[in-house]
Amino acid sequence: MKKISIVIPAHNEEDNVALIHQRIKEVFVKLKNYTFEIIFVNDGSRDQTQANLEELARNFEEVKFIEFSRNFGHQPAVKAGMDLAFGNAVISLDGDLQHPPELIPELIKKWEEGFDIVYTVRTYPNEISAFKRKTSNVFYYLLSGISDVHLVKGSGSDYRLMDASVVDVVREMNETDIFLRGLASWVGFRQTGVPYVAAERASGESSYNLTKMVRFAFTGITAFSVKPLYLAAYLGFAFSVLSVFAYLFYVIHSFITQTEISGWASLIMTVVFFGGLQLIIMGIIGIYLGKIFKQVKERPNYIIRSKNF
Repeated sequence: MKKISIVIPAHNEEDNVALIHQRIKEVFVKLKNYTFEIIFVNDGSRDQTQANLEELARNFEEVKFIEFSRNFGHQPAVKAGMDLAFGNAVISLDGDLQHPPELIPELIKKWEEGFDIVYTVRTYPNEISAFKRKTSNVFYYLLSGISDVHLVKGSGSDYRLMDASVVDVVREMNETDIFLRGLASWVGFRQTGVPYVAAERASGESSYNLTKMVRFAFTGITAFSVKPLYLAAYLGFAFSVLSVFAYLFYVIHSFITQTEISGWASLIMTVVFFGGLQLIIMGIIGIYLGKIFKQVKERPNYIIRSKNF
């Protein structure tokens, strides 16, 4: 019998861990040829998540848990689960039940057909706001256009199945700014997608606000491409050429009309504009230098406080 390891990061999910365990168990009751384990990764929860996980682990042998020493973030939590998951295939999904466990049989079916990575393609129900849909589309457009990885529209969630051979490759990677969605695309292998409709959170509130999503987008872009650095260089060259032609136009205009164009407002606006452009370029360079700074220190992506396996 093949073993399926299921990795679930949990941050303040005290009301959801038992529920998602029950729903996954109901799914595998119908899958006769597979055993399973659920690896919960407690990412520095401040509620009763850890206590509930310990109780689940006492009552159900398939439940494992990893407790972080503090909150390290969603991506390190998924990576930690994958580092300690040794099933024939590993499925990662969120603990808020927006990723329906009932989709697991379809992921396994595609895996058995010979695909090494089976990602999910998310669509939103009608009640989801237009702002959420639009920002999601912009994220995929920017990431595919500026970085060197291609994400299918809607495939950016961490609900996916990976064959053990793929997990072995990801396990060897030790990047400080982990972006598993990009890594899953970058490693190659045979891949396919399965569509699903995102559900509402079972309980609690999402910790992903707009600021975190923007930061996450920057992480994805800078983790797989140096195109922003080229963009900064192109902008600097373009504006330098533009300024030369603008100055020539100014000189010719002054000779022809016997006048001169003056004004503090135009001067100040020019200084502010180019000052802002320089700050943007310095910021892009700073992001890459910051990544190098964190990488060379070789600190671990996470610290495990306790585990039950």
